[in-house]
Amino acid sequence: MTETRIPETEARLPASPREHLTSPVTRSVLRIQNRMLAAARELLADRGFTELLPPVIGPVTDPGARGAKQVDVDYYGHRYKLMTSAILYKQAALTSFDKIFFIAPNIRLEPLETASTSRHLAEFHQIDIEMADASRDDAMTLVEDLVRYVVQQVGEHLPGELEALGRDTGEFTELLSSSFGRRTHADAVADLVAMGHDQSPDAELDWVGEAKLSQKASKPFFVTDYPKGSRGFYDRESKDQPGMLRNFDLIAAEGYGELCSGSEREQDYATIVARMRETAENPAKYAWYLQMLRDGVPPSAGFGLGLERFTRYVAGLDSVWQASAFPKVPGIASP
Repeated sequence: MTETRIPETEARLPASPREHLTSPVTRSVLRIQNRMLAAARELLADRGFTELLPPVIGPVTDPGARGAKQVDVDYYGHRYKLMTSAILYKQAALTSFDKIFFIAPNIRLEPLETASTSRHLAEFHQIDIEMADASRDDAMTLVEDLVRYVVQQVGEHLPGELEALGRDTGEFTELLSSSFGRRTHADAVADLVAMGHDQSPDAELDWVGEAKLSQKASKPFFVTDYPKGSRGFYDRESKDQPGMLRNFDLIAAEGYGELCSGSEREQDYATIVARMRETAENPAKYAWYLQMLRDGVPPSAGFGLGLERFTRYVAGLDSVWQASAFPKVPGIASP
């Protein structure tokens, strides 16, 4: 396995939108991304999912955006938010269909230091999926099937584009032929500490830690059982292991880091309100969502798979901004 370089600074941005859009690299990347979206829709439609169009503004959005700031907009005299994640709306949508997905735009004003991680954008998209009456294992199985199918379809239909980008498709051999690995958050923390990395056992894996674990891997792997308090109020707590959440991340190989986060969802009204208060969220802000819970939403599990990060991994790119037609790198004003 070759080791992927993790640049200390963001790869050079194009001088203009025209330079970026007319670049042969950009054209190859966007053709690959187009095929990835088509393949994702094919698999999900075949498995009975209904695609819905997600909202882009709402009275509240996902509060668990890992240090990113939300963007307020004036909506006829009301303060609304641009979506950082459509998670609350995915749960609500299950009152209409049992299996849904969005190709969802997200806006997160990430901390300025994320401009140098090669993995963060202020504007990005997710393949957002939710399934009623599903478990964490159901969601993880679907993620694995989806990633494998998309990679297989790109390799089959666009080998020339991958070759033009210099992507070594041999790196996908294990991904296509064997199951993804699984490890707990506690195991991942212990591994990082043994490597000399100061990873908190009570927090999400930090960006450097993710990259270190990712560099050691020859295929994607799951990290499960994050501690309560490290994620949003909607991740269900384990009944068998109090203090542990029924959630997961999918980490890519070769140093590319996190691709996807997901979980079983909490849908009990009283539990959600208590969790909101534990995380200093004001339940009054979530009135429409809490009313949905009062009236009843099904138990569910789901995930969000970052499209630009996934594209970066499949195409073997230096930086995630190269996977967007109109990239918005944190802190950099651009069209």
